[in-house]
Amino acid sequence: MMKKGIGHYNIGDSFEDFMLIKEATKGVASNGKPFLTLILRDVTGEIDAKLWDASKDDEETFIAEQIIKLKGEVNQFRGRAQLKIFSIRPANPADGVQVSDFIEKAPVKKEVLMEKITEAIFEMQNPSIQRIVRAFVTKYQEALLTYPAASKNHHEYVSGLAHHIVSMLSIAKELHILYPKLNKDLLYAGIILHDLGKLKELSGVVSTTYTLEGKLLGHISMMVEEIGQIAKELQVEGEEVVILQHLVLSHHGKAEWGSPKPPLVREAEVLHLIDLIDAKMNILNRALDKVNPGEFTARLFAMDNRSFYKPLFEEN
Repeated sequence: MMKKGIGHYNIGDSFEDFMLIKEATKGVASNGKPFLTLILRDVTGEIDAKLWDASKDDEETFIAEQIIKLKGEVNQFRGRAQLKIFSIRPANPADGVQVSDFIEKAPVKKEVLMEKITEAIFEMQNPSIQRIVRAFVTKYQEALLTYPAASKNHHEYVSGLAHHIVSMLSIAKELHILYPKLNKDLLYAGIILHDLGKLKELSGVVSTTYTLEGKLLGHISMMVEEIGQIAKELQVEGEEVVILQHLVLSHHGKAEWGSPKPPLVREAEVLHLIDLIDAKMNILNRALDKVNPGEFTARLFAMDNRSFYKPLFEEN
């Protein structure tokens, strides 16, 4: 069904295809007329579009999670691609398209992701840490295997959170070989737990937004509290609980990046670095996949708005 996907269109290309509305926001133009800003997506990426002179009918029709058929042209606005709409209509059953056609999925099957997470839990030797982590994975298994890791920037696709965790576990495994003094139990536990609060912070898979709890508390503080609760339920006491809480609390590294505490335990520092490496590699790989050798990517917001170059000698 998908031709080449919006992620592969260039400025000036004309576009005719189905897209999924991720977000729809109302605005009023300088001439006083209402318009809609639509964020549209398919499996290859997202693009903004403006629907000018939007009627009441349009506002009720073109809403989040609605599939639409549109004709238009890819233009540039303030350095970013924007779709100029020529015609637009909601999809109907005869079109034979469904929401899941438009949602990017992790490149690894759910079963494999779960297997890798379970393997890491089996490797843990500290019974307190193992019990806490196992309780969390059991409690959240279904959401863990479907949720994205973020609403935008990195791993923002179905099973993205589990994919991020499994990629980080692979990095940790290699680092532990290089630096055997690292406590593998703590590192693995920190990796599996660090972002589980996002299951409450984010609303779901299709049009991922932040929940009220997510906006007011954030995934870090929600998770720290829940580690305390689960430890109590399991009657686990001791330093392990506090250190697991510290790993979650400090994994963003700095106050200005959202961590209430900087890392003060060796494994907490390494967790933060692994998290950064994996998030950045995910952003870069997915952006570079969309350009040809000799070209630059679009500006990447999460990479300080840098555009990255794909060398000519890279294999396609």
